[in-house]
Amino acid sequence: MMVRRCWIAAILLLGLAACRDDAPEATPVRPVLSVVAVVRSTDTLGPFAGTIEPRYKADLGFRIFGRMVARFVDVGAIVAKDQELAALDPAVQALAVRSAQATVAGAEAQYANAEAEEGRQRDLAQRNITPPAQFELIQRNRETAEANLTRARASLRKAKDLLSFTQLKADFDGVVTGRYAEPGQVVNAGQKIVTVARPEIKEAVIAVPNELADTLSHANDFTMTVDLDHVVSMKAAGVRSVDPTADATTRTRSVFLTLDDPPAAFRLGITIAVTLSRPVSPRIDLPATALLDKGGQSFVWLVDPAKSTVALHEVTVLSRDEDTVTVAAGSGAADLSNGARVVIAGAHSLAPGQAVKLAP
Repeated sequence: MMVRRCWIAAILLLGLAACRDDAPEATPVRPVLSVVAVVRSTDTLGPFAGTIEPRYKADLGFRIFGRMVARFVDVGAIVAKDQELAALDPAVQALAVRSAQATVAGAEAQYANAEAEEGRQRDLAQRNITPPAQFELIQRNRETAEANLTRARASLRKAKDLLSFTQLKADFDGVVTGRYAEPGQVVNAGQKIVTVARPEIKEAVIAVPNELADTLSHANDFTMTVDLDHVVSMKAAGVRSVDPTADATTRTRSVFLTLDDPPAAFRLGITIAVTLSRPVSPRIDLPATALLDKGGQSFVWLVDPAKSTVALHEVTVLSRDEDTVTVAAGSGAADLSNGARVVIAGAHSLAPGQAVKLAP
């Protein structure tokens, strides 16, 4: 009897074990990290550092060599047209003017004598008292005296011009933005002394990478947003010009942005941050870990919030780098839509229809 009971118990245990082996194991719920897809239709570049500069400015210097004895303005000074900015020692030029004046006075006296002599001899020549050859000589003397007077007067005007060149004057109303020489310094003709800018017309100057500058030369599709301390901002009217050559040190090129009626905060010389935006086809930026490459195609896992399961979805990759991948967005079969939840970690360990748990 005891042996029979042992056999019955063993049979029952074997039956239970067989039933346990036949029952399928439940698929484990896997926690996943995910993001909500956000469609963007603009491409933002920057921000790029730049400055506010005048469109029109001039480097002013003396036209002659000399020792500078005075500079009447400094950086930031407001100047008016024809205002004196600096001066050279005028001693040499003043002596030249007095010498030229004396030469003119002597030439005028010689011309007056020659003209009077010609008048006296003309009556005598008409009465055949003065020989014609002698009268012709008198006429030539008068013409020579007249030419000498003309040359002396021209020399006087030149000497006065040289004297005026000892004064450096502003060519237009503006503001001094730079000074490059001090009183007592001997300067050459044309050497830069001060820079005067016209403050009423301003522009933004930024430095951008060489490859981007080539695109900005055709900037009809770009919107330039100038942001100053995240408080005062404005939009640039457009790209006025692009520097054709790159800086030898930074390998960047200067871009000049036109500003229409900038706020008062945009003073000359202030530093700005410029962001460039342009319209692009709808696209979504995702972490590179969200992408699954299989069989020459690219996929992402989409989460069904209602069922808490994942499904494989083919995408069109527009660009990628080490950290980010950009895919097309829209209503097509191979496009993502705005608001879709995409798995960004563990893409290689999921299966279609697998239950997942979203991390908070």
